[in-house]
Amino acid sequence: MAAPLHTRFLDHLARGIEALQSSGDLPAGIEPNGLTVERPHDPAHGDLSTNAAMVLANLAGAQPRPIAEKLAEWLATLDEIAEATVAGPGFINLRLTDQAWRDELAVIAEQMDRYGRSALGAGRTVNIEFVSANPTGPMHMGHCRGAVVGDALANLLAFSGHRVIREYYVNDAGGQVDILARSAHHRYREALGESVGEIPEGLYPGDYMKPVGEALAVEFSDRYVDAPETAWLAIFRARTVAAMMEMIREDLSLLGIRHDRFSSEASLVAAGKPDAAEAWLRERDLVYNGVLEPPKGEVPEDWAPVELPLFRSTKFGDDQDRPIRKPDGSWTYFGVDLAYHFEKARDADELIDIWGADHGGTVKRIVAAADALTEGRKRFDVKLVQIVRLLRAGEPVKMSKRAGTFVTLADVIREVGKDVVRFMMLTRKPEAHMEFDFATVVEASKSNPVFYVQYAHARICSLASRAAEFGIGLEDEADLTLLDSSSLTLVKRAAEFPRVVEAAAAAREPHRIAFFLEALASEFHTLWNMGNDDPTRRFLYPDNAPLSRSRLFLAAAIGQVIRNGLGLMGVEPKHQLERA
Repeated sequence: MAAPLHTRFLDHLARGIEALQSSGDLPAGIEPNGLTVERPHDPAHGDLSTNAAMVLANLAGAQPRPIAEKLAEWLATLDEIAEATVAGPGFINLRLTDQAWRDELAVIAEQMDRYGRSALGAGRTVNIEFVSANPTGPMHMGHCRGAVVGDALANLLAFSGHRVIREYYVNDAGGQVDILARSAHHRYREALGESVGEIPEGLYPGDYMKPVGEALAVEFSDRYVDAPETAWLAIFRARTVAAMMEMIREDLSLLGIRHDRFSSEASLVAAGKPDAAEAWLRERDLVYNGVLEPPKGEVPEDWAPVELPLFRSTKFGDDQDRPIRKPDGSWTYFGVDLAYHFEKARDADELIDIWGADHGGTVKRIVAAADALTEGRKRFDVKLVQIVRLLRAGEPVKMSKRAGTFVTLADVIREVGKDVVRFMMLTRKPEAHMEFDFATVVEASKSNPVFYVQYAHARICSLASRAAEFGIGLEDEADLTLLDSSSLTLVKRAAEFPRVVEAAAAAREPHRIAFFLEALASEFHTLWNMGNDDPTRRFLYPDNAPLSRSRLFLAAAIGQVIRNGLGLMGVEPKHQLERA
């Protein structure tokens, strides 16, 4: 099976470097890393550009331009290269033959849904923890963006040769789940016919708590109506958390998301994992007993120095050491979180956390902890995701009665669809703020990226049936030499896909796939629209069946690349759309 363009040209560079070493133009034994083959920003510079000479010069202690000239001279002998030139201090720009792009088109057709796959991950296991919403209610749009980013990143890394574990950390310990249990008890009494009045301040007010109360009433009858809190709190907490997690799983399934593993904070503590992590760190002098400095600014009157077990996070780049226990001996959230990452690292080579931007202040300490707990041997990334502002025709969306204080994810998906939600969540970098307007995300216009990409795919799907109407059979082999430079420009864009996938996986940035698809769809629509003014430019030109077959081959390959990209985003391609 032929390799995609990017891979082929990296192989060409490797052979060219070996040739220069054999001729004495480069010292033997150099094994360069970080070689790139990219599409130049300015098409006037060529089809591809490489930094190979710059990298080699740094390793060889030589000037890059002479190396670039020798390497360009060697590359120019290849059949795929029409011209190789040196620019600036030593960049090599390559202009490819038309046949090279036709060959790439054939590679896309051959590899189909495998086009863009790679062995970048080399089978390494990556644990991606995402969503991890507190189990206190249904999913809302505040959780949505991180959920989509995490799931798309998991798809991307799996496509790039990693073994992926999708993990959800259930925060089922602490004060918020006690409040949840009390809220359930309130609804339990209500379900038994008691007039409970307004929901007390501090409890969860959403209607989603009513079915929980009703289920508890069926299970326990009036056993716990007048019982002391100590009798029912733990039971109600367990039942309610289980009900909330079932609701969360259902909400996530509407978004097409399923986790491989759900890890419980309460179970982690009960199993003594924080104690084990503390012992491991003390053995390495990374936890010590010390006194925190007083808070900056005005010191509270009740502040007093207390000796606490402190993690030496300053040793790993944090601005202060962090307590892992509270003065009463219970664990801080950081202490438990530290143990949780210790556990995750046992069966993963790399760790990724997807967090809301409001957790940005804790990144330094958890990065420090992960560095310590893995002894610097495992990559750990924290991706922060900004909030999504919901609008309807430019006006803020009112809150959901069912949820009480927020708009539920399920409501949004039922209104605009899973695919629209997923695509839109990836149209901006996750660290950038986003507005989601119900009116514009379903608009059938060029300004709506969801529609624009899906419309390109639908147009491609329409070609096969129209070809049959014109009596143009698709069973005959397409003559790709009939594709001219305008058509091959589209192939040049599609050929970037494997490199975009690889770069997006390496950078942990799934939004790059959405950006690529928008660019590919734009170039496809441009080529399609040429036929509006000139019938000979149409993909289907009935007066020339061989030319039509070659263009149908091109369109089918572009459709395949669009499907591959949408698959990484978790979006189903549309086969038919009506333009407004």
